[in-house]
Amino acid sequence: MNLSINEEQQQEMCHAYYDGAPGVLVSGLVWLFSTIVCYLIGINQAVWTLLIGGSLIYPISAIVTKAIGRPAKTSKANALNQLAAASTIWLILSCGMSYGLFLFMPVLFFPAMMVTIGSRYLVFASIYGKSIFWVMGGSLIIGGMAALSFAILPVFAAGIGAMIEVLFAFVMFLKVAKSTI
Repeated sequence: MNLSINEEQQQEMCHAYYDGAPGVLVSGLVWLFSTIVCYLIGINQAVWTLLIGGSLIYPISAIVTKAIGRPAKTSKANALNQLAAASTIWLILSCGMSYGLFLFMPVLFFPAMMVTIGSRYLVFASIYGKSIFWVMGGSLIIGGMAALSFAILPVFAAGIGAMIEVLFAFVMFLKVAKSTI
């Protein structure tokens, strides 16, 4: 098993998943829907919206990616698949920890999730070889830490997560479209 990362593997990931833009867009829309649920119904339902919606990000983004005309899968030999899988295990455990924080103090959930998702995007910088993931991940981490430090209301914290992801998805789609012209 070869776990070294090379540019060819990153290029395969970028091609297969449209530079990750569909996943970021779907994630941002899940955050947005959770924000709306938080505002209209309450934080309990918003938390479950983000957790359940989050579990559907990959399958929905795979459908979107295939609709764009990309395969949404790579060769089994691509070592970056293992890195993505390992970061998914870490993500699931961190979501559980964020939920535990929610049970302790509800205002902590969305900031913890922003830091969790932001940290995962830092891994995506290696998977895709794209620096935009460093900037997006850092933005989510800073947003989460600011929401925590200033005890921002959950609906606004969720809105920050949504805004960051949707904005970056837009930029990413533009970059990919520009590079394929």
